[in-house]
Amino acid sequence: MIRTDAIERLPVRHAVPELLSALDEHGTAVLSAPPGTGKTTLVPLALAGLTGAGPRRRVLVAEPRRMAVRAAARRMAWLLGQEVGDAVGFSVRGERRTGPGTVVEVVTTGVLLQRLQRDPELAGVDVVLLDECHERHLDADTAIAFLVDVRAALRPELQLIAASATSDAEAWSQLLTVADGSGPAPVVRSTGQGHGAAIHYAPPPAGIRPAHGTWVDQQLLRHVAATVRLALEAHEGDLLCFLPGTGEIARTAGMLDGVDAEVLQLHGRAPAAVQDAVLRGGEGRRRVVLATSVAESSLTVPGVRIVVDSGLAREPRVDHARGLGSLATVAVSDAGATQRLGRAGREAFGTVYRCWAPADDVRRPRFPSPEIKIADLASFALRAACWGDPTAQGLALLDAPPAGAMAAARSVLTAIGAVDEDGRATERGGRMARLGVHPRLARALLDGAAEVGARRAAEVVALLSEEPPREYGDDLAAAWRTARRGGDGYAARWRQEVRRLTSAVTGAGAASTSSPSSGSGPEAASGSGSRSDDAVAGLVTALAFPERVARARGEGSFLMVSGTRAELGQGSGLRSAGWLAVAVADRPVQAASARVRLAAVVDEGIARVAAGPLGAEGEEVHWEDGDVVAREVERLGAVELSVRPLKQPDPALVRRALLDGLAKEGIGLLRWSRESGGLRERLAFLHRTLGEPWPDVSDGALLARADEWLEPELSRARRRADLGRLDAGQALNRLLPWASGEAARLDELAPERIEVPSGSRIRVEYGGAQPVLAVKLQEMFGLEGTPEVAGVPVLIHLLSPAGRPAAVTADLANFWREGYRAVRAELRGRYPKHPWPEDPSRAEPTRHTNARLKR
Repeated sequence: MIRTDAIERLPVRHAVPELLSALDEHGTAVLSAPPGTGKTTLVPLALAGLTGAGPRRRVLVAEPRRMAVRAAARRMAWLLGQEVGDAVGFSVRGERRTGPGTVVEVVTTGVLLQRLQRDPELAGVDVVLLDECHERHLDADTAIAFLVDVRAALRPELQLIAASATSDAEAWSQLLTVADGSGPAPVVRSTGQGHGAAIHYAPPPAGIRPAHGTWVDQQLLRHVAATVRLALEAHEGDLLCFLPGTGEIARTAGMLDGVDAEVLQLHGRAPAAVQDAVLRGGEGRRRVVLATSVAESSLTVPGVRIVVDSGLAREPRVDHARGLGSLATVAVSDAGATQRLGRAGREAFGTVYRCWAPADDVRRPRFPSPEIKIADLASFALRAACWGDPTAQGLALLDAPPAGAMAAARSVLTAIGAVDEDGRATERGGRMARLGVHPRLARALLDGAAEVGARRAAEVVALLSEEPPREYGDDLAAAWRTARRGGDGYAARWRQEVRRLTSAVTGAGAASTSSPSSGSGPEAASGSGSRSDDAVAGLVTALAFPERVARARGEGSFLMVSGTRAELGQGSGLRSAGWLAVAVADRPVQAASARVRLAAVVDEGIARVAAGPLGAEGEEVHWEDGDVVAREVERLGAVELSVRPLKQPDPALVRRALLDGLAKEGIGLLRWSRESGGLRERLAFLHRTLGEPWPDVSDGALLARADEWLEPELSRARRRADLGRLDAGQALNRLLPWASGEAARLDELAPERIEVPSGSRIRVEYGGAQPVLAVKLQEMFGLEGTPEVAGVPVLIHLLSPAGRPAAVTADLANFWREGYRAVRAELRGRYPKHPWPEDPSRAEPTRHTNARLKR
């Protein structure tokens, strides 16, 4: 019996006729409907002809999350007065509930992509509705791109709807028809607003530190918990609280101990039974549901009248250079906050507490970051290659994939044999794509099955595809044993995935698709073999992540083949291992090393097999710890396996190492005598004063021209000590402008010494901004003009008879007139044996005392 009264309360029903008309006329449409209006549940039923007199059509509804799939199917079946599996069914990875009479099937976008890769025409499907497009999940973006292609090239009669509560409808309108050029798809808007909700802002106290990585200030969680208590006291009904992750959910649950309500935890890893229980509603007692963003959209949590929003969400981040993924805690987007707000008004007028200040609203991003911009693109790149568009440039995407991320993805796919050198999918790559796991895991499953049997390989890959709970520990083999005997929700999902993967790899023909390094024989065929669980876990993990094979560098410290350092936790039982295959690791903000979350013990033999393509042997000559190091090295990436001294290194490599040493430690490694330093200062002065052709002799310039001025001495050098014996001044002469003839004017333009009136030849210092002549005052008597070099007056440091500074001047004539009198008055009593004439400009210069002058 159709529940007409419930359907009549869904505001989106008023938009259904317009939507059906748009589809009949154009074949595509964008449905924009606020949260709580019924777009996810009523529209598919209307499209299928289950709530009216329209034609019966088969409708496929794609949701971004498994929880939303189950909830939507259950709700639609309830509206029809049926059970799930009758007219309405669902399919998620590893579970399908449909029947011969099913005309509306709700699937995850991942399942939809798998079907498109197997059957691009989607035979038997009349309409595809992609829900919650605003969330910009990569699978959803990819599915839309493929479906636009299908409509343009294979099935123009296939109808396509992009639906969202808060999306940029106009952008989707253009995208849906970009391939067939039929003009923008119609935008159908539902005017209903659900029951509405009142918004209260509850900013946290001052001093809360910003979240980074997966770290969230405990003070903020305490504030969220206090807001939950306040809201429960002030309002009726159940409460839904949004937090960024499972760790924050668990900690907040602890802070709510003693609250007069049942506290439930809802997230993607919660067992299906727990998810279903939350979505069925309570039995009289008030409930507080602590949830991640999985509860933002496409489902109704019965009884909820209050929402407390922490204002935080999690997004993936990928370090492509190190091959490490992580999660980042970010401010929830405006679209996400609107979705969360809508949860409070699904069944009646509600109340929302936002744990931030009103002024923060303007700083929030409008939409979540498109996953295509921030995620690992290996799976996307393989799907695009299998679709026939390796570059993805011809796909209908709102945002193009970043070039760097695509290059990193193609590098991974090429290494595992999924694509050829041109990026086209190989036969092996096609089989990998059909396995429904990340290409790395597909490689481990196919090649691991040939080594240890399909069942055991599938068990390890199932552990890698969904990281075990933290309480399972960081030892993958131990987590495997825990999952085998476990009765928790994770273990149940793991066993289900093992069955799916075992069937998939058996059907894919594991032995025929194994890599050249994979073995065969009784062990592979039987699926048992003599390898221990620890060895199997290590092998399969290393096959999935060869660049994360890591060698111990000390207690708890490891170096990955990729060159990234990694650290184990203090209490880890893996700290004494010599080698690890790291399954899960992240690199916290500003941390020098990655943190190992999950790993398996391996030996050097497994490391060599799994990371073999990254191996290399050869001569290495480089500058290290202040000298040239020459050795013959066998390595796996950055990990050294064996090292032997190299007695006769390649002179070219030695020369390059010496140049590197000079670049790192400076040209002070050369022998700079006083004369050499003086020559460099003279040349620097001329370059600064006259420019070309006088050479730049700064450190950078000298290093850049080392080939010109350090040869042939540099070619004869073998180590640091040889550089120390190299006469820099003699070598520097090679940079003088000999070709132009200017070199002959060096002593004229920047003389090393200047003859003063006394006849002494005094050294000129060129190290400062102006040439300096330090000379005893009496030796300058009789000279009125200031000496110049290259047209620049020297700065004269006039010294006392004892050689101490008495005066500084760049205008000697002015000094004799203005400054000399004061100097004479000060020094004549201290040095009475020396001449102190009244008019020094006309006096006889001297190096001697009065007594010597009289003789």
